[in-house]
Amino acid sequence: MKALTLCDISKSFDTAEGRVEVLKHVSLGLEAGQSLALTGESGSGKSTLLHIAAGLEQPDAGQVRVAQDDLTAMGDAGRARLRRGQVGLIFQQFNLIPSLNVGANLAFQVRLAGKADAAFVADLAQRLGLEGLLQRYPEQLSGGQQQRVAIGRCLAARPALVLADEPTGNLDEATGDQVLDLMLHLTAQAGAALLLVTHSPRLAARCTSRAHLRAGQLGDAP
Repeated sequence: MKALTLCDISKSFDTAEGRVEVLKHVSLGLEAGQSLALTGESGSGKSTLLHIAAGLEQPDAGQVRVAQDDLTAMGDAGRARLRRGQVGLIFQQFNLIPSLNVGANLAFQVRLAGKADAAFVADLAQRLGLEGLLQRYPEQLSGGQQQRVAIGRCLAARPALVLADEPTGNLDEATGDQVLDLMLHLTAQAGAALLLVTHSPRLAARCTSRAHLRAGQLGDAP
C-alpha cells in the first residue's frame, strides 16, 4: 500500500531575480514500511518537496496523496487534521514548545492524535536517552538534546508517515547513528513509511531506497 504518492509536482517561487522553478515535474512513491533517503545539494528543492508532502505548502501543479487522502484537494483544516493523525514531522528547527517541559513536549503530539500511551512514551524517552531530562524545559537543553526531543515527539504518536528533514544534523555521529537506528526500527515495526532528507551518503545508505534531487528534478542517487 502506498503511504505517500507525489505525482508530477512542480513548484516555483518569486525572487528578486524573477520566478525560480524549484521543483520540475517530480514524481515518487513510498510504500508502507519503506524508508527512502532524499539527497541533493543545498537549494535543490529537498525541503520544499518535504513541505509539499506534509501539506505545509501547495504545489503549483501535481497531486499529493497520503495513503488514500488527496492533500491537494483538501483545505488547510483537512491537511492539519491529517498531520495530527497520520503524518509525523521532524524539522531542523526543533519547533519545541518553550512553555512545556520535555515530558509534556513528548506527549503533545500523542494527545493531539488521540493516541495516549504513557508506557510507550516512557520507553521511547528511555531509548532516546531523555529519561533524566523530562522535567527540563527546551531552553535548558543542548541543541542535540532538543533534536532528540523533537524526534521523540514525532515517533511517540506512531504516525503512518514520517517526514524528516536532516533529523540527525545536530547530533554527533555516534548519537546520530543510534537515533537513526531507532527511527528505522520503530517505523518498520509500525509498518510506517519514512522519507528522510539528508546530506549524508552514509546515512542515506541505511534506508531501503534512495533518490537524488538535482536542479529540481529527481534522479537516481549518485
